[in-house]
Amino acid sequence: MSENAQAAVKSADRVLDLLELLAHAGREMSHSDISEMLEIPKSSLTQLLKNLLARGYVETTPNGRGYRLGDALLSLSESTGQIRNLASHAEAVLSDLTRETGESSALNQLTGDQVEVVATVLGPARLVTHMRLGDLAPLYATSGGKAILAHMPEAFQEGYFARVRFEAATPATLKTVKALRQQLAEVRKSGFASSHQEWTPGIVGIAVPLLDAAGAPLGALNVAIPAARFDAAKEDRVRTALRRSCDELCRLVLRRRQSGAATG
Repeated sequence: MSENAQAAVKSADRVLDLLELLAHAGREMSHSDISEMLEIPKSSLTQLLKNLLARGYVETTPNGRGYRLGDALLSLSESTGQIRNLASHAEAVLSDLTRETGESSALNQLTGDQVEVVATVLGPARLVTHMRLGDLAPLYATSGGKAILAHMPEAFQEGYFARVRFEAATPATLKTVKALRQQLAEVRKSGFASSHQEWTPGIVGIAVPLLDAAGAPLGALNVAIPAARFDAAKEDRVRTALRRSCDELCRLVLRRRQSGAATG
């Protein structure tokens, strides 16, 4: 392992040690206490705390003399629980969505730099698209992927733009970061994402993001429509159904979280 790699691992360990220490302490801790208990030089600890404070994972106490875990860590934990709960509630919501639209529907979630189908219901028509559990696709090529990517933190987006390599699944697949940025801006403005034969020839996808209370994406609901049946009226019908289904799924997940908190 190179010296740079060793330094990166050591820094990561220190961050985790620091978060675990604050979690188990049960009280705020001073800079000196943290430095002594973790055996971290004060100068190095200052930089770690500065970064964690900026991201909201650590906060100073009201008197400014100590440190404790911040709201960002709690929010991250809650979002993880909500993401896991989505799939358990999705089937009934997707069944209603497919019944209302007459088209196949799916719940999508982020997996690395791809979007994964984690729940799906097949449409009733003879001409239909199949979205199978575990299917993976690029974020830039699908409606569900773009719905999620549009609401990821700026740091994630910029990192993604720097490393993405566009592969032409169809002639309509996006080819540049500039074009993707423009579409993502429209997604944030309208609340809906679309893919017009960009991943599967002959299929139009429309999606809506599932956002937590902080605006972070838990996933996305999408409907896949054969281009032969797609028109303005169909688009309006699907958008209305997606919005209703999104609200219902978020309500079910939130209600379960609140019920669990009350029971605990």
